[in-house]
Amino acid sequence: MSTDDKDKPRTPVKAGTYSRRSFLSTASIAGVATAAAPLSHAIDATPAPAALPAGGGAAIPGTVPITLKVNGESHALQIDPRATLLDTLRETLQLTGTKKGCDHGQCGACTVHIDGRRANSCLALAAMHQNAEITTIEGLGRPGKLHPMQAAFVEHDGFQCGYCTPGQIMSAVAMLKEPWGSNDAEVQEAMSGNICRCGAYTNILAAVQSARGKI
Repeated sequence: MSTDDKDKPRTPVKAGTYSRRSFLSTASIAGVATAAAPLSHAIDATPAPAALPAGGGAAIPGTVPITLKVNGESHALQIDPRATLLDTLRETLQLTGTKKGCDHGQCGACTVHIDGRRANSCLALAAMHQNAEITTIEGLGRPGKLHPMQAAFVEHDGFQCGYCTPGQIMSAVAMLKEPWGSNDAEVQEAMSGNICRCGAYTNILAAVQSARGKI
């Protein structure tokens, strides 16, 4: 725009007419409304998700009834057949002592006992262990009556943040019943599947060795 154009008086817009800006704004709003209409219809037409059963209500479609025996108690449950033992323990039974770490069977934080043997519960489907004896850290000992391995971890300060500790203890208890040697190198190898991100391995090893013969 030249200097002369700036000096010229602008022609006022007559009532009932659109400026270029008004036209573009109106067109944009109309376009958005047109695009949103089918989306709104699709949302309205989507059925609501099935509600969780309350009390003795109907089961959620797609779930299966199972019975798990955990820490000596039987639990009748209705779960997704794809649910892992870890998620079932934590989310359904509220046994949150078993920790979810990597969720890929690589850290050992979720270790429990299945028929006396240590196992990563994140890799086990709950529905496949209905006839098994499952033990979690809650079933191992309790305040005032600690399991010897729990007491050893306290005595030797075998934890820092404590997140891996339940899995370490569960793994150590089962390991002492397995055919491993008693020297430190074999214990370290046997416990290599349990990772401590704080690096308290020296104290963990001392705790495990001190509990030997007490279990």
